Amino acid sequence: MQAEMQTLTGLSAVADQYDGYVIDLWGTVHDGVQPYLGAVACLEALRAAGKRVVMLSNAPRPAEVVCRQLENFGISRDLHDGVMTSGEEVRRLLRTRDDAWFARLGERVLHVGGTHDLGLYDGLDLERVASPADAQFILNTGPDAERGTDSVEPYLPELRAGLERGLPMLCANPDRVVVKGGRRMICAGALASFYEQQGGDVRWVGKPYKDVYTPVFSMLSVPQDRILAIGDALETDMSGAEAVGIAGAWILGGIHQEMIGDNAELAAQEARAMGLRPVATLPRLVW
Repeated sequence: MQAEMQTLTGLSAVADQYDGYVIDLWGTVHDGVQPYLGAVACLEALRAAGKRVVMLSNAPRPAEVVCRQLENFGISRDLHDGVMTSGEEVRRLLRTRDDAWFARLGERVLHVGGTHDLGLYDGLDLERVASPADAQFILNTGPDAERGTDSVEPYLPELRAGLERGLPMLCANPDRVVVKGGRRMICAGALASFYEQQGGDVRWVGKPYKDVYTPVFSMLSVPQDRILAIGDALETDMSGAEAVGIAGAWILGGIHQEMIGDNAELAAQEARAMGLRPVATLPRLVW
């Protein structure tokens, strides 16, 4: 019988049960502007305890770019055993084309997203075009600051043009929302959801889909029953953990903060409603 979800105040209470940790970044370690209070100290405590740690993010950027961002947040490379991102997996799939969906994409791509995501294309044999009429597929990394991050509305003209042409969409970040410095914003997943609901062909890469976990498990190199995934999103972090058969600890202080707060009973209800069974909740990533 499934054990009840524990309500923890810090990770130290269960740390002895796990040797490897898969840790989400945005909403768990930082808010896009700065680390959360106690997060860096928690990572330091995990390393002091001899634990292996891999950061797994739905950032639509190469892993090295995210690694450097973490260094700017004061999270040095010796605090983890590696970083894996949805963007890194997208790059691999576009480079190898060993997946049938990717093999038929073509080379001309319409980029939907900000200029800060253009590193995704480095070293790939792709031609970025400015119009859906010239594209063979859409690569969606999310909204951009210039057009707005509150709704899908500013992006509808090119999304509808893509639908009319039957362009497949590659979504490089399955997250639908994120909270940056206390402000809620839409992500690539919101644009992809609209496209899919309108009949578009969307390939989602990142959490909660299994493939992105394969390199993570290689980096951790510990038995899967000794791995704990930590993240703030039920739909991606906890669903992903469930999909690959590892334990999950749900951070309540991220995107679900407004809805759930620190209400453990409500948290358990929300998890059950999605068919998920995190082993514990935490208010935030603290030791």
